[in-house]
Amino acid sequence: MTLVLPTKIAWFRFQQGDVVHTGGFEPDGQRFVDFGPLDVQALLLQGGLRRSDLTARLQSGKPMALPQCFQLPVPRPGKILCLAKNYLAHAREFGAEPPPEPIFFAKLPDTLVPHGAPVRLPHWLLSRVDHEAELALVLGFEDPQQRGAKYVNGAAATALVAGYTLLNDVTARKLQGTDRDQKYPWLRSKSFDTFCPVGPMVVPVDAIDTSDLAITMTVNGEIRQSARTSQMVFSIEQALVAMARCTTLHSGDLIAMGTPEGVGPIQCGDQMTVAIEHLGELSNPVQREATPL
Repeated sequence: MTLVLPTKIAWFRFQQGDVVHTGGFEPDGQRFVDFGPLDVQALLLQGGLRRSDLTARLQSGKPMALPQCFQLPVPRPGKILCLAKNYLAHAREFGAEPPPEPIFFAKLPDTLVPHGAPVRLPHWLLSRVDHEAELALVLGFEDPQQRGAKYVNGAAATALVAGYTLLNDVTARKLQGTDRDQKYPWLRSKSFDTFCPVGPMVVPVDAIDTSDLAITMTVNGEIRQSARTSQMVFSIEQALVAMARCTTLHSGDLIAMGTPEGVGPIQCGDQMTVAIEHLGELSNPVQREATPL
């Protein structure tokens, strides 16, 4: 399966033997460059991996071929926060309206898997599980004391973003509905292991305007979701301001900006592909978890 690549410069992490390296992609000439075993978390804390930093690294790094095994862009983010009902049509397809303010929930870090890795349905869960294509933010800002950011406003909120990537908020839909009916939290329906593919590449925040990009989800080549990021109810700035009122945001955190209408069931053997204009694509197969002995 041919990987659709970004049309902008981007960075990624990949497996190089027994070591994980960081690399860069230059769309002019389809050039891949190995930066070596860099500490991405440390670079994000320094405000790195924006366009000027990435351009310099692309000029001095070692040429390489397209990676065969991508790793997570951020190895272990402190938080994964996701907006709920951030597209009008998606809210209405479940008989609801968008909330009056940004509403968000969390997924656990163990949900994360990279491009190409399987999403594994729990062996005991036989009810509906859905795909959800989303634009994701990788936070990264100069923070030498690692204090994070709280109570931010306006431009200070958007300055927390280092780059953009793709995310699939896989959801146990029937279980979510049951929990909602019982007034339980959504956590378990969103947080099964492997239920958050992300990546493979991150485009720097200052290399692209994400205010009106096409976003799609295909399953086995069939388009299931198709919208534009301009249809989001709440902007990136509004989302981050609301989140920073409740929790301290840190470099390396991931923020998912909500999914458009068309979410639907997946089953074993399916191939899910999230595509966002200029950011490339994220593709993962669906498998059934082996029954424990």
